[in-house]
Amino acid sequence: MSDHVFVGFGFGPIQAGLFAKEAFESGNFRRIVVAEIDQRLVDAVHANHGTYYVNVARSDRVETVRVDNVELFNPTRDSEVRKALAEATEIATCLPSVSFYDSDKPDTVAALIAEGLRARKSDATIVYAAENNNHAAEFLERAVGKRMGTPLPPRVQYLNTVIGKMSQVVTDPVEIAARNLAPIAPGIDRAFLVEEFNRILVSKTTIPGFAPGIEVFLEKDDLLPFEEAKLYGHNAIHALLGFIGTLKGYVKMPEIRSDASLLRVARDAFINESGGALIRKYASLGDDLFTEPGYRAYAEDLLVRMTNSHLADAVARASRDVARKLAVNDRIFGTMALALEHGIEPKNMAMGALAGVALLLTGDTTRGLPGRAESLDWRPLHPESLARTLTWLWKTPLSPLLRRIIDYTYSAGNPLNDLLTR
Repeated sequence: MSDHVFVGFGFGPIQAGLFAKEAFESGNFRRIVVAEIDQRLVDAVHANHGTYYVNVARSDRVETVRVDNVELFNPTRDSEVRKALAEATEIATCLPSVSFYDSDKPDTVAALIAEGLRARKSDATIVYAAENNNHAAEFLERAVGKRMGTPLPPRVQYLNTVIGKMSQVVTDPVEIAARNLAPIAPGIDRAFLVEEFNRILVSKTTIPGFAPGIEVFLEKDDLLPFEEAKLYGHNAIHALLGFIGTLKGYVKMPEIRSDASLLRVARDAFINESGGALIRKYASLGDDLFTEPGYRAYAEDLLVRMTNSHLADAVARASRDVARKLAVNDRIFGTMALALEHGIEPKNMAMGALAGVALLLTGDTTRGLPGRAESLDWRPLHPESLARTLTWLWKTPLSPLLRRIIDYTYSAGNPLNDLLTR
């Protein structure tokens, strides 16, 4: 065992099923500490002597993995997180969004990391930002720097990540029992379920003489092209399937496997629109992903993984947070913009966009199929009303490119109607 010390923020399925799990399995860490404000969860893992369980969805089964020697602390009640941060060689934030980094409160993530760096005893520290944002590491570095108020100590590096590992927290006791999932710890009626996929990309560590204790991540000199492939490929198609799947009344993503028409739309959007644009943009990198066979393999693999019956992801989860996913530069409209900029018509992605707009107008996708969407007729939706809706949502003036995006979205009405009736 080496002298590495790991500290994580947020004990969700990615922290538990990726970072802390990999730190434990590496055998390179003398301490694995996670800051979590859910006191019940902290108490349950502590009572279980630092052991918790993760359910891993493989292609043919679900396997339960045991992780030992993990210390959970509530940073608002216990100073142990601060002590561990002063020794940390690797830190990972796994939070709902970058907006959770800092606020006007004293014990924010940024404040705690800054305090740890000021008292640092380790020779070097890397900080993984695992939030779903292409510039999460830069946001976190600025937030910590603002809290420190002094020059950052040497040999500290913030790393962006591309985490294509799908995960969920299963909270329904009936589903947990029916699927024979292991709860996180005794006394907790929740279970972590993550897919086995583990090809995690991170920014290259450049601190001289420092080797990360978590050794399984794949380092890239420039992570942005792969972050765009995640956002405009994986995330975009996941949302498209969620939006249209919700309108079609599906409950679990594996149900979509039997819908050849919907899969055809998703595949064409993924390979020809997202892939076509990204290949034109990044072919010069010489990476296999940004070639026609490489991107096709990436797309086909993800379509199988998204509909994995052992992961059994909820369609409602794929279609939640509609307004955020329909933001002007996010997965749906960002992909359409990228396609148009590279001379590709985003007709299939536009169907996902219009389905998202329909869900936005119904006001609620969290409880499954909205009642009045079952017989939704797209023809009364005039271009002017669609433009007003998207202008309000995007909060930005309509450029010629955005007007073209609106036109494509409106034109998707009849094809989407046809798809919903199949």
